Amino acid sequence: MRLESKVAIVTGGGAGFGAGIARRFAEEGAKVVVNDVAEADGERVVDEIGQAGGEAVFVLADVASEADMGRLVASALARYDGLDIMVNNAGVAQVAGPMEAVGEADFDRIFAVNVKSIYWSAKHTVPHFRAQGGGVIINTSSTAAISPRPGLVWYNGSKGAVDTITKAMAIELAGDRIRVNAVNPVAGDTQMLGQFMGGQVTPEMREKFIASIPLGRFSLPLDIANAALFLASDEAQMLTGVCLPVDGGRTI
Repeated sequence: MRLESKVAIVTGGGAGFGAGIARRFAEEGAKVVVNDVAEADGERVVDEIGQAGGEAVFVLADVASEADMGRLVASALARYDGLDIMVNNAGVAQVAGPMEAVGEADFDRIFAVNVKSIYWSAKHTVPHFRAQGGGVIINTSSTAAISPRPGLVWYNGSKGAVDTITKAMAIELAGDRIRVNAVNPVAGDTQMLGQFMGGQVTPEMREKFIASIPLGRFSLPLDIANAALFLASDEAQMLTGVCLPVDGGRTI
């Protein structure tokens, strides 16, 4: 059990990569606090974890809100009397299209969820991690931060910020034994895929995108979960400030 006795929060844990991370962490012995804004999805993941013999609880919260983030972290501490791993996975996509066509409200939401949530997370987790002598923070970034695609300018920018924030946090918090890393997935066959492709996913569009991935397929939640598991585990205790592409060679 690579995460036995550890407590982890996974934001955006109700579907896609977040659900994969939550399930995988639970399989490896972690007590998982599954967070999402979609209550039914989050509760379903918690039920699946319980049926598989793991331990998890769902907390409804919008990570773009400081009050909600504070309540989420407080809930984990109250329920499990500790917190060891914070996975900032929640994210929203940009519908592919010209950068000037994106409305201000959509722009603000992209940066509030993808970037500002990490700020709120740090405010509420770092003091706890410092007090206990260490902790792990994992941010879900994207290959968009490394190799931006046209039509996704503001999403690309939000994930570029995630990578820089990850590295800067890692440097600032290293003395506190708080490791900060990121996972950079290539597109997965999740609910976000249609937005990245302009709202509709045709067989032709799928084939064109897959052709840009040398290993020849989209990422799976399990691919991202296994990378996050490694970064969260003691096996990665010498790694901080790493932004790890899980992309089948897409960014080479």
